[in-house]
Amino acid sequence: MKYVVLLCDGMADYPVAELGNKTPMGASKTPNMDKLAKKSYVGLVKTVADNMKPGSDVANLSVLGYDPQIYYSGRSPLEAGSIGIDMKPTDVSFRCNLVTLSDEENYNDKTIIDYCAGDISTAEAKVLIEYLAEHFNSEEFQLYSGVSYRHCLIWNNGTLDVGTLTPPHDITGKPIKDYVPKAENAKKLKEMMVKSYELLKDHPVNKERIAKGERPANSMWFWGEGVRKPLMPFEEKYGLKGSMISAVDLLKGIGKFSEMRVVNVEGATGYIDTNFEGKAQACIDELKSGQDFVYIHIEAPDECGHRFEIENKKKSIELIDEKVLGPVLKALDTYDDYKVLIMPDHATPLALKTHTNDLIPFLMYHKKGEIDGVCEFTEETAKSTGIVIEDGYNILKYWIER
Repeated sequence: MKYVVLLCDGMADYPVAELGNKTPMGASKTPNMDKLAKKSYVGLVKTVADNMKPGSDVANLSVLGYDPQIYYSGRSPLEAGSIGIDMKPTDVSFRCNLVTLSDEENYNDKTIIDYCAGDISTAEAKVLIEYLAEHFNSEEFQLYSGVSYRHCLIWNNGTLDVGTLTPPHDITGKPIKDYVPKAENAKKLKEMMVKSYELLKDHPVNKERIAKGERPANSMWFWGEGVRKPLMPFEEKYGLKGSMISAVDLLKGIGKFSEMRVVNVEGATGYIDTNFEGKAQACIDELKSGQDFVYIHIEAPDECGHRFEIENKKKSIELIDEKVLGPVLKALDTYDDYKVLIMPDHATPLALKTHTNDLIPFLMYHKKGEIDGVCEFTEETAKSTGIVIEDGYNILKYWIER
């Protein structure tokens, strides 16, 4: 038996007027998903409890069967693990975004123009983070470069008592005065953010980006604080040899901490320009190599939702169906039996440009257990079945054992 999870990050949505009052899932042409839907168990699942923030960290832990109420302490420790940071029990980690801020003189008066600094390249970002590290690294703080705009700050002997640190993708286009760190214990974090603007605004990398019409990465933004919590090894939990395929440090970190095999795909970006074909081939290769379970995480729908890119979100779903699901299904059909689970981790409605903890659709297909399903895979058809899994952290166990 082979098992494949196709996790389409942020794919679920609300009806959009520009799409004929359909959701991107409903408006997109997805013949492979719809073919499976006709023979699958389809319903809704609650991946994020109402008392938790609907981040991809909480949601993906839940999908993989790690109850976030027990295993979640923050996003950044998972990302730290993915880039090889060996966190001590006394360390506190923070996600460090490179963002684009407006140019008002007073830092508090600035607005977040772009939470990802125009998808700055990893190479450019590495130069900037290493430059900032020259000014900020000490026995207390260390900066580490990651992928694109996503980086990490470690606070030795730090504290989680830093007040509310807001994800920048939740406040794009808003003045930052209500969201900058305000707690006394976060004073040093705020000081670093303010100084980072002074250091970065005229950096040669940013001058070159501006000259090319690209957005500068002119400030750090800290959020997602946490401490490391161990995860039970995936194989011990399910009796399956698992692989994780993702462009995102967060998912790589979950894979590493759960002792899955983490697969890096050349050209995987986390956006609609990602290497869809490469992810499909990586899944096929992992199954051929003897792995039982592959988790394919694709970030593109989520990023398009954050950016209010209506057509791109629809297109990203179509590309997933054509370039990932199609080839993977063709390869799976060579095996005696297999199961496929397709779902988002959470919704990222275009109208909100951020995550919600709404119920989300799932599709469970079993080659030797085909049933009468629904006509297509959308939020509405999933709702129509009346099937609801309230505790999302049970969905993987239920799917494997069903």
